[in-house]
Amino acid sequence: MQPMLNIAIRAARAAGDYISRQVNNIPNLEIESKSTNDFVTQVDRMAEAKIIETLLKAYPDHSILAEESGKSGDSDYQWIIDPLDGTTNFLHGFPHFAVSIALAHKGRLEQAVIYDPMKQELFCASKGEGATVNNKRIRVTKPATTEGALLGTGFPFRAKHHFPAYQGMFNEFFKSAADVRRAGSAALDLAYVAAGRLDGFWEIGLQPWDMAAGVLLIREAGGLIGDFNGDDKYLENGNIVAGNPKLFADMIRKLQPHLTAELKS
Repeated sequence: MQPMLNIAIRAARAAGDYISRQVNNIPNLEIESKSTNDFVTQVDRMAEAKIIETLLKAYPDHSILAEESGKSGDSDYQWIIDPLDGTTNFLHGFPHFAVSIALAHKGRLEQAVIYDPMKQELFCASKGEGATVNNKRIRVTKPATTEGALLGTGFPFRAKHHFPAYQGMFNEFFKSAADVRRAGSAALDLAYVAAGRLDGFWEIGLQPWDMAAGVLLIREAGGLIGDFNGDDKYLENGNIVAGNPKLFADMIRKLQPHLTAELKS
């Protein structure tokens, strides 16, 4: 196993263990609103601090891009961190949230860890070496179209002006899919695509820390990732589609009639 991946695993487990111990303390937490329906607690901040401390102890010259503390350092190596993806779920005791850590070198994703502390599932990937969950190899599923597929999604709660376009997308996929899931953690949803638990996924307006680790997991599991045009600008525009190569192409085709000018850019 790659040394840098080992450090990321250590950091993710430290944060995840801390988060799981706080589940019974949720009623006593101080909750702040960063924006409409976007919350942060001391658990998010403490988990992030634990991750950064672990990473920088091993690699003090690396830079950081983290959800709560922002960007720091200047290095070709950058850790991209979401300490608690699914904070709203966590605050309601809904057991679907995760720690997400990715490492990029000169902008290329090389290591990924997503850790679900409630299920104790560890999703890992290293560039060129495949993807695993709890040390078992994982692959994306094989459906060629959305017909009969199980899709994951996320509502555009941070950008509600996109909701009419999103409704069109949802209606389009709902015509053919077996069902659609909205579980509330994009990081875990992407990990589930990599593991074959979801066939595909799409969402509007994500942040790099929501996606980075899941992107590498899906690539290493044989899938494709793109924005709504099928291009590789998803980390910039926040719009993402994921699935096996044939399903990915079908989803991109079906999205096109519902894209506004802003979503096409």
